[in-house]
Amino acid sequence: MQAYLLDFGNFMLRWLHVIAAIAWIGESIYFVMLDNGLRTPKAAEDRDKGVFGEMWAVHGGGFYHNQKYATAPAKLPEDLHWSFWKAYTTWLSGFALFILLYMANPSFYLVNPNASWAWAANMSGWQANVVALLFLLGGWVVYNELCKRISPNMTRDGVLSIAVAVMMVVVSYLSTQIFSGRAAFLLTGAVMATAMSANVFFWIIPGQRRMVKAMKAGEAPNPLDGKRGKQRSVHNTYFTLPVVLLMISNHYSFAYSHDYAWVIMSLFIFGGALIRQFFVLMHAGKIQPAYPVAGTALIAVAFWVAMPSVGGNAGQAQASVSVGMAEVQPIIETRCVACHASKPSQPGFNAPPAGLAYDTHEQILQQRDKIREVVASGYMPLGNMTGMTDEEREAIAAWSE
Repeated sequence: MQAYLLDFGNFMLRWLHVIAAIAWIGESIYFVMLDNGLRTPKAAEDRDKGVFGEMWAVHGGGFYHNQKYATAPAKLPEDLHWSFWKAYTTWLSGFALFILLYMANPSFYLVNPNASWAWAANMSGWQANVVALLFLLGGWVVYNELCKRISPNMTRDGVLSIAVAVMMVVVSYLSTQIFSGRAAFLLTGAVMATAMSANVFFWIIPGQRRMVKAMKAGEAPNPLDGKRGKQRSVHNTYFTLPVVLLMISNHYSFAYSHDYAWVIMSLFIFGGALIRQFFVLMHAGKIQPAYPVAGTALIAVAFWVAMPSVGGNAGQAQASVSVGMAEVQPIIETRCVACHASKPSQPGFNAPPAGLAYDTHEQILQQRDKIREVVASGYMPLGNMTGMTDEEREAIAAWSE
């Protein structure tokens, strides 16, 4: 019953998280499109009222007329729309999922027993949880300090972009050296997602509240509040595609179990950001195909890096000895089936992870390549909780047709 309740809670939280993320990201992308697609108002009376730009649109059988003011309108309506609860709900539900799935079983899902740093490989469960929380907090602190110190008045945003890009490479590298592969990808995405939500909470919304307060008091809003909000909002839009990709990466072991997982992760981040840049410019009427071409090229490089080599240790082992199903099946039954069964015996599992059950000879054969990949890389079993030996890993790596 406990495993079922955990699964059900995971199911509902994931549903909430996805719905909130769709709403937040969709609204964010829409406003970026609107902001970049504005045109100078044609009516003189609109320009006289301080309208900076406008957009006419048609959708769902209706016509819409959006206007943006250069500073502020003469009077604000009482029903002013604010955009923040979607961001907060996305982060809170995502963090709750992280607690439920990873922090509840840190020895399995966070600790990397094959980490090159001894302290990381030997972390206890509670230590891994503390390090993960510090990793998220540290990512936000470093990012925020970069923004404040490099471009406090939004005059050096180009330099700031380079600094944030370097930071994400460092985050990618550190996450793969400290945490298990799947957790490393998730935590790197979570660092970016935390920065996105914190931008809304600490900068965008407070700045907007100060602007509204000043206007209601008959004072001119501080233009820096608007500029800071725009800066952080622009960062959020470039984080969007990489974050979504990293959050769905836990289904694809070829990426997170690779020796150069941090390189693959970095290439995905930059590829996603470049593709997003194309759409940002497109909304402003600038079609520059070089950006999606470059982004796709980086993803192609990631594909090439992640591609399994024909040679290597597994190939050499297979060349020297051919291991058949008769030798492999007992290993899988001993080391894998506790979790990967239609009815898992391992506590905490109500169903086989990723829906992969190895109850029968045929089921094992269907997943042969996947089993070889995750076992030979050391990623599975999670935290090596079933005590798979190096000899058993070599046997599975040498498993032939």
